[in-house]
Amino acid sequence: MQFLASLYTAVFYQPVFNVLILLYNIVPGKDLGVSIILLTALFRVVMLPLSIKAAVTQKKFTELQPRVKEIQEKFKTNKDQQARELLALYQKEKVNPFAGILPLLIQIPVLLALFQVFGKGLQAEQISNLYWFLQNPVHLNPMFLGFLDLQARSLWVGVVAAILQFVQSKQMMPKSNANTPKKNDFASSLQNSMVYFSPLLTLAILPQLPAAVGLYWITTSVFSIWQQWYINKKSEARNPKSETKTP
Repeated sequence: MQFLASLYTAVFYQPVFNVLILLYNIVPGKDLGVSIILLTALFRVVMLPLSIKAAVTQKKFTELQPRVKEIQEKFKTNKDQQARELLALYQKEKVNPFAGILPLLIQIPVLLALFQVFGKGLQAEQISNLYWFLQNPVHLNPMFLGFLDLQARSLWVGVVAAILQFVQSKQMMPKSNANTPKKNDFASSLQNSMVYFSPLLTLAILPQLPAAVGLYWITTSVFSIWQQWYINKKSEARNPKSETKTP
């Protein structure tokens, strides 16, 4: 267990921490908040190909849900036929339900390292994780733009993060078609509830954590909103008939 912890520190935590310190050293004014934003943006750019692949897969899978439900209802007494029909649907639409899992699994250790850096990396004892060739900043100024203490808790950071989470969740919802009747089944209700549950969960958790974590969350949410907007635009360009039509 100790070996795995040491491996995680060496492979994930230390590199992330050292990139943060490197950015802190070169950012004018040595603003830790700006360094966190740049580090988060850098991480999202590096992970962009995997993130887009996962998001496109999730969007296609969400759009196929009405047809999936039809097949499940039609063959609910014949599970083998149901499985064959679903497989044929996924093959026809070129959708792999598990394609988005691998990118997420790859990101998890890095995300944990980011949270650990932002949650603990502001403490003086963490400087011992600094590489020998990087300048030791001696003292990390935790103020962002001179007014937000990144070591302290912040309700307003949590509020902004929750609002952005809501926007992101709404983007993931499939567009309704005027000719398609609204469904009130359990799955649809659950999907609609998640639009509000995620922001509320964010609002409940982030104010209990250092504002540095919230700043990371806000930055990655802004990036995700842009990414989803880009994917939606590309999808609409490829499938103009999928846009909402007025009767």
